Amino acid sequence: MESFDNALTLISSLVTGFARELVALEEADGRILAEDIIADRNYPPFNRAAMDGYAIMQSDWQKGIRKYKITETILAGQASQTQITSGYCYKIMTGAATPKTADVIIRREDASELDQEVELRADDIKTYQNISREGEDAKKGHLLVKAPLRCNAQVISILAATGNHLIPVYALPSVSVLTTGDEVVPLPGEVTAFQIRNSNQFLLKSLLKKWQIKPRFSRHVADEVKVLREALAEAVTSDITIINGGVSAGDADYVPAILKSLGVKEIFHKVAIRPGKPLWVGQTSEGKVVFALPGNPLSCLTTFTIFVESFLFKSTGFENRPSYKLPILQNRSKKHSLTELFPVRLHSEIAGLQILPFNGSGDITAGVLADGLAVQQNDCPSLLNGDLVDFYPFQSL
Repeated sequence: MESFDNALTLISSLVTGFARELVALEEADGRILAEDIIADRNYPPFNRAAMDGYAIMQSDWQKGIRKYKITETILAGQASQTQITSGYCYKIMTGAATPKTADVIIRREDASELDQEVELRADDIKTYQNISREGEDAKKGHLLVKAPLRCNAQVISILAATGNHLIPVYALPSVSVLTTGDEVVPLPGEVTAFQIRNSNQFLLKSLLKKWQIKPRFSRHVADEVKVLREALAEAVTSDITIINGGVSAGDADYVPAILKSLGVKEIFHKVAIRPGKPLWVGQTSEGKVVFALPGNPLSCLTTFTIFVESFLFKSTGFENRPSYKLPILQNRSKKHSLTELFPVRLHSEIAGLQILPFNGSGDITAGVLADGLAVQQNDCPSLLNGDLVDFYPFQSL
């Protein structure tokens, strides 16, 4: 049985990195950026009016001039046709290019205009007041976005602003999802008193959807060796196979033995954690990776969040799966020597984690209100209010 840290290290050793591809900007949302984005020009590309008003020379203001003749009205997207001299100004609109001869804009609210003349009022002015200077946001050639990074709305915006219409991203792996168990019933379907619905299949698909991954193969199989073997033989041809159930030590837990018979090399079986101890990880001779997750709902969620996502993050260029040190806001104790992962919620007012009650790894409500998982290390029997713990957020992308 591997320790928590050793299991993560072994999974890291399986990472070879996903390929890269170009996708249209419209298809980039949610994908992982594979290359840095560099400024193609200065931003702003010109001295830009930050508001509607009147552009003047600061030297005129310092001379005591308060009344100006309007030489030209400049709209956004237009180039100026004239050059002001002393006693003249531009009437200018927000976003318009401010001619270099003007170095102050007095806002429209502080002006009285009549017959192409304007009287300006201001308590004080400074150079480039109300003007966004060329290159103040970014210089041409400067790094704008560091890869890897998930393309969210803000990233999509800057990609578009810099003219990137074909986006380098990490290619999506092919994934198989296989759930097992005679007691598990597909939806829709009637359940007897001793059966359960196949919630984990939908859980895993939803977790993969965060990565824009749609399984190419998704199937539920009963605990029958022949049928399981046929399904697993097809599943493990994917880049990643995620199996749920059948990895413990019960009489019907056939998955590890069948995987070995198919030539999948066991990397490790069982991790010293709770929940999720029966986790099995292997690799085919072609380098495909197989995760066999335990079947209880919280165990499934936990092992995917910590171990499968660790593999996905590292395969897309991240150094590690994101985690944070945050204070726990209650006391907590455990009576075993395993590393324990438990559901927590971010406090709405205090920087810290609230412990959520649950009734073991089979509790279907355990993760509903949780923002992520906190870790109580194997050698830490007690946590006190205020102690820092590792926090793995569910929404980590």
